[in-house]
Amino acid sequence: MIRPRGKLVTPLNPGKVDKVTKAGRYADGGGLYLWVKPDGRKTWTFRWRDRVTFGQREAGLGSYTNERVTLAMARERADRYRDMVWNGLDPIAEKQKTLTEARQALASRVSFKDCTQRYIDAHKASWRNDQHTAQWSSTLNTYAAGLMDMPVSDITDNDVLACLEPIWTDKTETATRVRQRIEAVLDWATTRKFRAGLNPARWKGHLDTLLAKPNRLKNVQHRPALPYAEAGQFMLKLRKVDTMAAKALELQILTATRPGEVTGAKWDEFDLKANIWTIPANRMKAHKEHTIPLSPQAITLLKSQPHVNDFVFPGTSLKKPMTTAAGMNLLKELHPGITQHGFRSTFRDWAADQTAYPREVIEHAMAHQLKDKAEAAYFRSDLLEKRTKLMAAWAAHCDQLPSDNVTAIRKRKKHARA
Repeated sequence: MIRPRGKLVTPLNPGKVDKVTKAGRYADGGGLYLWVKPDGRKTWTFRWRDRVTFGQREAGLGSYTNERVTLAMARERADRYRDMVWNGLDPIAEKQKTLTEARQALASRVSFKDCTQRYIDAHKASWRNDQHTAQWSSTLNTYAAGLMDMPVSDITDNDVLACLEPIWTDKTETATRVRQRIEAVLDWATTRKFRAGLNPARWKGHLDTLLAKPNRLKNVQHRPALPYAEAGQFMLKLRKVDTMAAKALELQILTATRPGEVTGAKWDEFDLKANIWTIPANRMKAHKEHTIPLSPQAITLLKSQPHVNDFVFPGTSLKKPMTTAAGMNLLKELHPGITQHGFRSTFRDWAADQTAYPREVIEHAMAHQLKDKAEAAYFRSDLLEKRTKLMAAWAAHCDQLPSDNVTAIRKRKKHARA
């Protein structure tokens, strides 16, 4: 039922609507107005008095200039709004309700897979490299496969737990990343109005009551590492292998770096005159530039490498660096059961057991962030001189065979702190 238009005014006509240019509001009756803006644009509005607050309200009905909403169309929309007001409804609230229902209907068709891809597309420009983007997709496709085809609005606590519980104890670090990534995608979907309610993948006050704390589980698991007493014997075997993968693994061991930091190394990161390797922040796990003093053995290795392109260890296509998989495959042949990353543990154990260098020097050599903020603030220096001696001693240890593998433990000096 169309409600009366109220007091009569001289109605508009299509010709006047088209020709009027003076800025202002032009009434058509029944609360319908043509609003000519100072810049010449024309839009339709419906005005009414709120029955609760008695305040003047206004709702847009579309643009005559841009959307070509005609006078007839505007009158039809105004009639619907006037009917709502007559029945005690708020046209603006009703419009929002219609939009919400439309979004919810759309959400029922938007899958978790769609949201994952759109989240990745929105954020990948800020990520460090293409490998990180690939890991995002691979991790969720592998461990959250059960969510992929589900409407994102339907995902519940049980659906998230079904992905996490099978790997929470045995693959804790991976499971933690999976949870964080599921949470991020669902947060994105909520912000985009594709789902509503609390995030079923949130940790604090939710999943932390259902799953064991990751840090306690992680302490039980260690990456298989070579005992430091066997480092010289392993290095002798490694140096007999004349391949790019062997050279990369040797440099990783000598510098106590992570596999990806070595395989992605570029020549412009090295100053072979100053015996320094500076890894830029965007290639570091902590997103902080890391300077590494190079031992004579590391310098000799680098000088023996041919300059093929920008990468010290180029891949087969020459456009990309060698992958870490090459080192993994080599280790399976030379010493099954240990990992590339485990050599950092080998270095750490050796430095703690066989040297008297302070813990902060060793941690800095491994590019670890000191957990104690006060301690970290005190040691603002990069301790380059001490780390130079430490890395030279480590390289010398890696040259020793079991028969002469003896390193004197120097007496620790007390360092006065200001």
